[in-house]
Amino acid sequence: MKASHAVDSPTNSLRETQPGGPLMRCNSMEERVVRGRNLALSMLLMVCACAGSPTAPPQADQAAKRFDQPAPDKGALYVYRSGIMGALRPLDVSLAGGASAQLGYNTFIRVEGPPGQIDVACKVGDNTTNQQIQIQDGQTRFVEVSMAAGLWAPSCEVAEVPPDQGQAAIRYSRRVEPL
Repeated sequence: MKASHAVDSPTNSLRETQPGGPLMRCNSMEERVVRGRNLALSMLLMVCACAGSPTAPPQADQAAKRFDQPAPDKGALYVYRSGIMGALRPLDVSLAGGASAQLGYNTFIRVEGPPGQIDVACKVGDNTTNQQIQIQDGQTRFVEVSMAAGLWAPSCEVAEVPPDQGQAAIRYSRRVEPL
């Protein structure tokens, strides 16, 4: 009969994977660290998913992701957040005309209204950034808001993006209801 080969210590062990099989090194401390990191990342993503405005119903989310053209006398504006920087902190977004939302990580809003110039404001802490977006009849525009590292405090960035870039980001995001 073959003697079992096993060397145990708090951080290292050699274990036989099968009787008579090769010895494999298992670093239990390393395994615990990896599992702990996976758990922490999972918890972080769950918390991020809950931050911000209330989630829109699934039907509204799917309808927005079809990117239907607005009525001829209206325009549509998508505002989304996809960057992971500051993921735990929602960004306050407001549009001229009263619509506002708190956008968490990978969330977006879609609003429709009369054509014209729209002021998109993003606020984090005491810092506010504005951008003017011109929307024509039947036109859809896309705006990305993101958190940027400032010298003393975080700030917001507001940037209009091409439709293909905006649509790609929105497909992997979830719609929230304006406040």
